[in-house]
Amino acid sequence: MKKHNLDIRLIVGLLVAHILINFSFHDKAIFWYIFSGSLLVLIAYATLQGEVDDEVPFIKYFFLGALSGFVLYFVFWLGIQTMELLHLPIENSLNKLYKLYAPSLFWQYIALILVAAPGEELFWRGFIQKNLMKYFRPLVSIVIAALLYASVHIYSGSFLLVLAAFLSGLTWGFLYYWKKSMPLIIVSHLVFDIMIFIILPLK
Repeated sequence: MKKHNLDIRLIVGLLVAHILINFSFHDKAIFWYIFSGSLLVLIAYATLQGEVDDEVPFIKYFFLGALSGFVLYFVFWLGIQTMELLHLPIENSLNKLYKLYAPSLFWQYIALILVAAPGEELFWRGFIQKNLMKYFRPLVSIVIAALLYASVHIYSGSFLLVLAAFLSGLTWGFLYYWKKSMPLIIVSHLVFDIMIFIILPLK
């Protein structure tokens, strides 16, 4: 660790994220309203703290982002198939997750694409992970950021969602460190979300 005292902005950001996401998961009936608003707040907070990295040309970040999003989806699909082959009781949990939190209305799909995916990346990778890099080695920063990203999903009450957030957080964290491109990981997150919620849901 390079310094002993973490930036107060980082601590405040984490506290705000936990409060907002906890509130989002509190009432399933209005989840998408509160979640979308919460992410808009986190986007504003993150962008006020520093510039957004974009060191990869458009064609390259679009291709790598789309490819990584497809690969991550395929890894999750394989994971679900493996769990089912091992007769692990995940079907009910998976169906419940989709029923409670998957977008179902047109505006919710728009919010997923324009707010949720970009917002999570701007805050958790573009702000949290980027600031952790000032105090820890790259690998440690990526793991801590992924754990913190997973931690706010605890309020959903779903272990599957927490695990999925941690694994995807590791993937996007590594991509962000490797390529220093926020658009790349936003594209990756978007492709993953479109696959998992619209084209080929895992339920």
